[in-house]
Amino acid sequence: MFSFDSDDDKLKQKLLEKHQEARIVRRIVLIISLIIFLLIGGGIAFGYSYIKSALQPVDPTNSTPIDVTVPMGSSPTKIANILQEHGIVKNAKIFKYYIKFKNEGDFQAGEYKLNQSMTFEEIIASLKTGKVIQEAVFSLTIPEGKHLEQIAKIIHEKVGHSEEDIMNKLNDIEYLKKLVELYPSILTDEIFKEGIRYPLEGYLYPATYSFYKANPSIEEIIQTMLDKTEEIVSSYQDGLAEKEMTVHELLTLASLIEEEATGQTDREKISSVFYNRMDINMPLQTDPTVLYALGEHKDRVLYVDLEVESPYNTYIIQGLPIGPIANAGEMSIKAALYPAETNFLYFLATKEGEVIFTKSLEEHNREKAKHIQ
Repeated sequence: MFSFDSDDDKLKQKLLEKHQEARIVRRIVLIISLIIFLLIGGGIAFGYSYIKSALQPVDPTNSTPIDVTVPMGSSPTKIANILQEHGIVKNAKIFKYYIKFKNEGDFQAGEYKLNQSMTFEEIIASLKTGKVIQEAVFSLTIPEGKHLEQIAKIIHEKVGHSEEDIMNKLNDIEYLKKLVELYPSILTDEIFKEGIRYPLEGYLYPATYSFYKANPSIEEIIQTMLDKTEEIVSSYQDGLAEKEMTVHELLTLASLIEEEATGQTDREKISSVFYNRMDINMPLQTDPTVLYALGEHKDRVLYVDLEVESPYNTYIIQGLPIGPIANAGEMSIKAALYPAETNFLYFLATKEGEVIFTKSLEEHNREKAKHIQ
């Protein structure tokens, strides 16, 4: 005989067990969701509390005057750092973002008497009334397309610090880590990748810098240049986001464009060649990376040079080298983000400074035979 009642009981039991399991799963999901919600809520509350606190005076009851000097040519980042160092604001980054959000500017160089009871608005109002304290003692010009060692030599010749001391500071890991904290918008751990020759290669922006005392420290010189790099790069945040590119990658590509460019060159077309090659997994094969890998200047790159084992040598690696090979100016930085739309895969610089762009190796070799003896 068949026992239908027994089967029905078993079925009911299974359904009951499934129902209980479902209730347990729902409870677990609810508990996990609640925990996540609380964590997110706690993070938001902490962030809100932290920012709210940073916007308040350091000490509303302390009006003791503090002497603060803002040098000529100070960027908003530098001014914010000076204020934090003197205890006038709690957080330099919050102050910098605040003045950017409020679209404040026109701060004056000068000597100020500020205090810890001042609000952001009072500090900003004071910084607009300063008097110029002195004329520039000297100017330091860093041309485009210079390597870090060349920059160290220029600083040595102009300021007097030894090239060895300058390079030691530029390679001081503890100092570099401090800079990463000071300039998080441009400096990341990418500068510490294994194989990088100099962490700050390509990060010291080419420009003319004015200094207002005779013997600025090496740190002051480096950070003045980084201030300028931060200022330039910050204006290209939309392009970086659109390209999903890091600042390190941007400065690396810009350095290749800078090294390949001439006064008459269309940098956007050179940039397009690099992008077109990367799109089809074709090596960039740019000679300046070989010379950088070799660590020497040569008028002509030989075939044997192309085989040098290095994360900078774009004849043997795919894509961008491990880091910048020189400092790039704004024209090259802009070209690195906004290349021309072309089908070119090759370019050739003639002795006259003209750059010839071609789509195929056959065309390239034909032009090479015409112009390169």
